[in-house]
Amino acid sequence: MPRLLGGLCLSLSLGLLGGCASSSGTSETIGSQHGAGSSRQPVTHGQYRVRRGDTLYSIAFRYGWDWKALAVRNNIPAPYTIRVGQVIRFGGSGPAVPMAATTPPPAAVQARGGNPVATRPQTVAPVSAAAAGNAGEAQAARSAAGWTWPANGQLISLFSSNSSLNKGVDIDGELGQPVLAASGGSVVYAGSGLRGYGELVIIKHNDTYVSAYGHNRKLLVREGQQVKAGDKIAEMGATGTDRVKLHFEIRRQGKPVDPLQYLPSR
Repeated sequence: MPRLLGGLCLSLSLGLLGGCASSSGTSETIGSQHGAGSSRQPVTHGQYRVRRGDTLYSIAFRYGWDWKALAVRNNIPAPYTIRVGQVIRFGGSGPAVPMAATTPPPAAVQARGGNPVATRPQTVAPVSAAAAGNAGEAQAARSAAGWTWPANGQLISLFSSNSSLNKGVDIDGELGQPVLAASGGSVVYAGSGLRGYGELVIIKHNDTYVSAYGHNRKLLVREGQQVKAGDKIAEMGATGTDRVKLHFEIRRQGKPVDPLQYLPSR
């Protein structure tokens, strides 16, 4: 549904093979299909040291956390600025439930060098047909909640509730084929820093949902940019994988959910 979400061994969206350790000692798992399928439950022990290009969204996405809960756990106040070298803790004392945030975090609070970088908070529309507005790329069919398919093509891999398998769906397609925003929102991550996803876009739709679009050939949006349902955000590719396809995930409060429960029937 965020550099949300640079050189982490990824655990969002997108079955588990083996483990690797970060420089901070935090154990991370690598997905068998996408190099980054997070566990069903968030990581609740260890810590991570912020690197250049990280955002609060990308760290939360990688470790299966809701960004609001991770901010509370680490006492990170608005505007949710993080710095290179800052330690993000997953265990210890502190609230483990999402905070009731009244102001969304800025879309591109990134760690770049030793100084904090913060942009103006972005106004993010709720996930609804009204908020999604007119699709910029195509007038595609939408579900009752306002979601639309992110790409045309055959489903080649389905979501699995098993924590070691797929956390989204894979859609077959052609190299360079348009990848579309599945609903309106703000781009909170656009890059290749999350291992196993290739060129990745993450869109925050509201305080509950984010969606992720992986393995793109080319990204057409930047962090902080507002998009509407159906807007072209990337070109389909094979970065981080062995064939041309789109890996698509929806996360609810940091947890992967079955996209087919949200997308319109087809």
